[in-house]
Order: sequence, then structure tokens, then C-alpha cells
Amino acid sequence: MKIIMLGAPGAGKGTQAKQIADKYTIPHISTGDIFRANIKEGTPLGKKAKEYMDKGDLVPDELVVDLVVDRIGQDDCKNGFVLDGFPRTIPQAEALTAALEKAGEAMDYAIDVDVPDENIIERMSGRRACVNCGATYHIVTIPTKVEGICDRCGKETILRDDDKPETVKNRLKVYHDQTQPLIDYYKKVGILKSVDGTQDMKKVFADITAILEA
Repeated sequence: MKIIMLGAPGAGKGTQAKQIADKYTIPHISTGDIFRANIKEGTPLGKKAKEYMDKGDLVPDELVVDLVVDRIGQDDCKNGFVLDGFPRTIPQAEALTAALEKAGEAMDYAIDVDVPDENIIERMSGRRACVNCGATYHIVTIPTKVEGICDRCGKETILRDDDKPETVKNRLKVYHDQTQPLIDYYKKVGILKSVDGTQDMKKVFADITAILEA
């Protein structure tokens, strides 16, 4: 079972990807994890990626695809995998399709966790993070026992810069410009499935498993 998770930042696709991976005993693969593992192990691909990252540049599509293709070719991916955060662009999607075709394989599902922008902004601007231990909360859904104080270590909780409404709006613009076209791409390929991401997380997961087991 080869699955791609799609959805805006804050839509909850990472949470759902982890649950899918646990339920079906397949690897949850995020590009961030791949980069970190390759850099830590000092692989040739990792060294190349580090050169770009050290300069603050985006890692080029070609190198990102090489890293992902290398990862999904490993033994633990024989029964499938869940891709989270990849592909982000049409060239990446086309390169992934081509690499899989070469191996006589194809993706099975592209699942879009659909959440309107206004919900995302509300969700993310309600997040709070502990300045000390990094624990995360939400002022509505997971509030701290004492407002502004971490339950775990008693230090201050703050609204991180990347969760501020103006930053979230910018991230959503980038998403719509770059990643939204993937929804049309996978619709044409015939593997796109959409779930309502505004529901309770358990209901979203139930909807996804219903698709995977249909």
C-alpha cells in the first residue's frame, strides 16, 4: 500500500500519516526525516543536501527525488509506505511516478486532508509551545491547566512565529501556489481521495481507513 498524504500546513496530515503507518505496519516517511538520516550517516546524497541547507537554499527537486527514491527502495518499504511532505511540486510528482514505473510499481492513493484556510489559521494561531521543554498545546482543544504555563515543566508557553496568523497566511499562499496543483495531478492519475479534515481526528482517521479498505 503506497500512499501520499496531501493537505495544507496544519491540516493534520502528519498525525494521520503516523496513524496509518502504525495501523498497517508500513514506514511513515517524511522528507525532513530522510534529510536528517542521510546527513547524520554522511551518505553522498546527505552531503549534497547539507551543502544546500547550510547556505539556506532549497534542496533542488532532483536531489530530493533521489533521496526519496533511495528511501522507498529499502527493504522495510516492500509492503508499502506513507509519504508525508513529498511530493510538494509537479516536477517532484512526475519524477516519483517515473521512478516507480521504472520499477514496475505505482502509487495506490493520494489522500487529501481538506481543511479551509480560515480553519487552518484559527487552528495554528491557537497553538502554544513551551519555551523550555517544547511541549505543545492549543488554547481551545488542548489548553494548559494554568493559562500560559506548561503543564509538564511549569515554564512559559508562547505563540511561535511560524504559527502567527500573518506567517500562516503566507505559508498557505505558498501551499496553494505550489502544492495545490498536485491535487489536480493525482485526480488525473485517478488515485486522489479526499477527506474532510475539519472533523474530529478520530473521524478523519476512520474515513481514511474506510478508503484504504474499500
